[in-house]
This record gives sequence, C-alpha cells and structure tokens, in this order.
Amino acid sequence: MKFVNFNGSPAGKNSATHVIDKAFLQGAQRAGAETETVFLIDKNIGYCKGCFACWFKTPGQCIMQDDMTELLEKYMTADVVCLGTPVFTWNMTAVLKNFLDRLVPLKSPLIVQTNETFDLADTKPKEQKFVVISNCGFPGDKNFEIMKAVSAPCNPSLEIYRNCGKLLKSTDEAVKSTVDEYLEVVERAGFEMAHSGEVTEITKAKLEMPLMSVQDYVKYIGM
Repeated sequence: MKFVNFNGSPAGKNSATHVIDKAFLQGAQRAGAETETVFLIDKNIGYCKGCFACWFKTPGQCIMQDDMTELLEKYMTADVVCLGTPVFTWNMTAVLKNFLDRLVPLKSPLIVQTNETFDLADTKPKEQKFVVISNCGFPGDKNFEIMKAVSAPCNPSLEIYRNCGKLLKSTDEAVKSTVDEYLEVVERAGFEMAHSGEVTEITKAKLEMPLMSVQDYVKYIGM
C-alpha cells in the first residue's frame, strides 16, 4: 500500500501541518506501507489556464510542461492520497488549491449527477482513499467548516482537523507532553488506515482531544 502526502503549507518541511502529516505517515509505515511527502511549495506548478486542451486536444495530458506531470503520476498511483494544509483565510492554502485545480486532466467533459450534486466524470474510476489533514492557529471548533465543505466531494475516509495549531511546534515541556500524546493518536490512525483500510471510531474520537483550553491558548499566544 502506498501513501502519498501532498503538503500545501507555504512553510513546507517547517510547517505545523507537517508535524501532523509526519506522525500519520509514521503510523502507516509501521503497518508496512510505502509513504512519500510532496512539499508543493517546492514544486513548479503553473496555474490552470482553463483552455481544456487536456480534454479535447491532448486527452489526459496538460499542455503545460511543469512538475504536475510527475505529480499526476504520484497522485494516480497512490492507494491513499493525503491532502495537508493549514487554514488560510477560512480555507485551504492557494498552494494546495492550485495543485487541485491542475488535476483537471483526470476529468472528462461529461457531467454526472449524484443526488443534487453535479460533477465531471473521472476518466478512470477513483480507487484511492483520501485523507484530509488541516490545522488552524485559532482555538475553537468552528474553524474548519469551509474545509469540510470543499473536501466533501472527494469523500474522505478520514479528516484530521487540529485547532490550537501553534502548539504543535512548542518547546514548552508541559505543552509538548500533551502534543506528543495527541501525535501518538495520529500515528495510530495512520497505522489503522494502512493495516485495515479504515480508522476506528475510538481513534477518530481521540483525534478530537483538546490541547489547551481556549482561554489558556489565547493567553499563551499573546493575542
């Protein structure tokens, strides 16, 4: 089983998002999965031009020659696609959104309807599972409503949403102890996903564990 994580944080390897990504993939590795992280900020990915040449002139292939040629292959050959992003202005980063826009060669100009939702047909049936990993620097539980909405079309098998994200890289020993406990749960989720193809409800519930109270967090970050 192959896990490919597309990290959309502008901070790349130094991001708080990567702290969660890394723990999840370590768990998958423990279960025998092959894992890879792609830091999208380091890739040359142009903006989709909306020319639709990938549908009508060169079906399945973008006319732009950049790193998306390689990344499309990684995306298609992954058994589990992980999409990692911090919350920027209520939503995913522009880096990740640009990557997702460039997946258009995998679609075809055929409208399909599921209940009241309309989409474009995939050129090949989707066999991957999707995991969404996102963190936010704010406290509270309402920071990810837009992320949940925009992620819904890929029908994610697991969504990991982490508020109080500034604690993930803290060197304070008391904070670090709580964060380490949380990351152990994230790692367990990766293990379960690779081992059995799904994450238990018990583990999903533990992924919601608080890292700090709202009042203490606001004081901690000095805002």
